[in-house]
Amino acid sequence: MSTDLTPPGRRPRVVHLTQPVDGGVARVVTDLVRAQLADGMDVAAVCPDSPLAAGLRSLGAHVRTWEATRSPGPSLVREVRQLADVLGHLHPDLVHAHSAKAGLAGRLAVRGRIPTVFQPHAWSFEAVGGSTAALALRWERWAARWASRVICVSEAERDTGVDAGIRGRWTVVPNGIDPEHFRPADDTGRVRARLAARHGMDADAPLVVCVGRLCRQKGQDVLLRAWDAVRRRVPGARLVLVGDGPDGERLRAAAPGSVVFAGAVADAAAWYQAADLVVLPSRWEGMALAPLEAMACARPVVVTDVDGARESLPPSLAGPCLVPPEDPPALARTVTALLLDPPLRASLGDRARRHVLSLHDVRHTARAVAGVYRDLLGTRPAGSGAHALRPAAGGAEADRTTQRVEHSKHRESIHS
Repeated sequence: MSTDLTPPGRRPRVVHLTQPVDGGVARVVTDLVRAQLADGMDVAAVCPDSPLAAGLRSLGAHVRTWEATRSPGPSLVREVRQLADVLGHLHPDLVHAHSAKAGLAGRLAVRGRIPTVFQPHAWSFEAVGGSTAALALRWERWAARWASRVICVSEAERDTGVDAGIRGRWTVVPNGIDPEHFRPADDTGRVRARLAARHGMDADAPLVVCVGRLCRQKGQDVLLRAWDAVRRRVPGARLVLVGDGPDGERLRAAAPGSVVFAGAVADAAAWYQAADLVVLPSRWEGMALAPLEAMACARPVVVTDVDGARESLPPSLAGPCLVPPEDPPALARTVTALLLDPPLRASLGDRARRHVLSLHDVRHTARAVAGVYRDLLGTRPAGSGAHALRPAAGGAEADRTTQRVEHSKHRESIHS
């Protein structure tokens, strides 16, 4: 597909800025970079040293290391200075900042001097509570002036931002996945047998799979509280949690023997293909990738009714597959009903794959993002952003602004 972003002379350079470097954000960045490189774009990335950085280099992207923590903290001033310096050397024509931390540091470093796209991938103020949430919301309202465009992955995510008083130029680009990679297995029995043997499970047992970082956002603790009720109705059922994260130790301590922790995997496709049912009981999202990947593998999903979830499902799946967040009894009832109804699961899985093929192919996503870039770069000569960034890299004004934000965040986090 052609993006038509190349004016006469040098191709415009797009820089993807990201922290975190794992989970769904990393997959979105990887898919966009792959598609943009295939279209002949000049693409660079700035992120902490990580498997994501290595993967982007292997695709052919220019990658610069940014030494940044996952969350704002005392190192923010240094991180913004370093980022401004890196961007000054990369000469970007457009910066695309992914998620809250990169959105914070990136907008402070650039401050609107070149086109800047911010993609929250779920709002930061939903992830925390009390005074910290209030501070995060104030920051998002204030920093909106430095985003040429805000890309949301669902209408619900955009509505959450608008309702919270964030003013900006919005574009909704639903998440997409690669339906050639995430597809039904040629031999499901063989896939199940291989995974069962590796993890000491019965290959014929009903299998529920949850793929996601082991953290509060993804709600695996809610699923574990529902699991006993599922097992009472489906005694042989097994639950597999695929992923790793800060809540891993606590979740393992709370899990019964019927739960398997598979750890982090580079590719979860086999787990989706082997599952009878995929569950993601998130507390908040923008639009989660795991349900889309599972549906592309023709698997039914159970998801909580948070931002993006209802939009990611075909309408016919909302009734049997959508549950309220943080409601273990409702989750147990829905999971049990689907495990006990194989014909319904097969029908839902077939409809789910057709839905993803029509609306959530990553190629659709890449084309829509290219359209945003084209709009922002259409009247801007290539190379104009490089000189705009140089004078302010590490400048005193940026330092003062960053220090005010960091000091406020640190003070609020201490008292929250």
